[in-house]
Amino acid sequence: MTAAALCFAFMNLLVREANALGVPPLETAFFRNLFALTCILPWLMRVGLGGLKTQRFPTHLLRAAIGIVAMGFWFTAVTLVPMAEAVALNFTLPLFATAGAALFLPETVGARRWGATGVGFLGMLVILRPGFIEITPVTSLPIIAAVFMAASVLMVKSLSRTENPNAMVFYMNLLMTPMSLIPALYVWVWPGWQALGLLFLLGLLAMVAHLALTRAYTKADASAIMPLDYIRLPFVALLAFIFYNELPDFWTWVGAGIIAGSAFYIARREAQVAQQRQVTPVAGGSVKGR
Repeated sequence: MTAAALCFAFMNLLVREANALGVPPLETAFFRNLFALTCILPWLMRVGLGGLKTQRFPTHLLRAAIGIVAMGFWFTAVTLVPMAEAVALNFTLPLFATAGAALFLPETVGARRWGATGVGFLGMLVILRPGFIEITPVTSLPIIAAVFMAASVLMVKSLSRTENPNAMVFYMNLLMTPMSLIPALYVWVWPGWQALGLLFLLGLLAMVAHLALTRAYTKADASAIMPLDYIRLPFVALLAFIFYNELPDFWTWVGAGIIAGSAFYIARREAQVAQQRQVTPVAGGSVKGR
């Protein structure tokens, strides 16, 4: 999980650097998927086509479509919003995932988790500070990206019950590559060799990050590894300071801490309820007090 967080932090830097070399974010998304797919092909050669067996291809397809939208919003946000602020606002992802699980998955979300979700959204308002600074469409981009990322997380959660983690990553890149080419063609600029090198590194890091992420969730409880995702913020803040002399303000750190704390509570509560279900099944209903 730490490796994934570090890779994601460097990916944000590479997206911005590619944009500085004239590659639009939507085109960057295409090359990210293309090179990530290229990097994972050796795994396919080793396991053969049998490693791709699935009974849930439509779900993979839906996940890829949602992922394209999320990636478009996020890559655009990274080029326009200070990196640390964008990542802090993107920490709302677990909050949207909790709400989505209650609305679209057969999961019961009780008062405690709804309360923690509400506190997390207050953290988002601390960062945005409506009434004190102007909220623009640009500052909303990381939040919109988080909504679609949360939908993708719910797809992953569903797929992980039956699918091989490596196959999930392969299908994601296999389907997202042609999907991302369509919007990229509308803004296409032929990248130079330096830009292509950055884009290849972006694809490689994306493949490593997603493999590390899926492996982490198969090896440990989400509540145990979820806090490690929040080290993305100091990683990104350090990179933004070194390369762009960007310093997140005090309220960005405060808001990020509130969001991280609420998301951590949600993950811990979910783990406690799951353990309760295993030890003490409740006849005819779900566990109370969630």
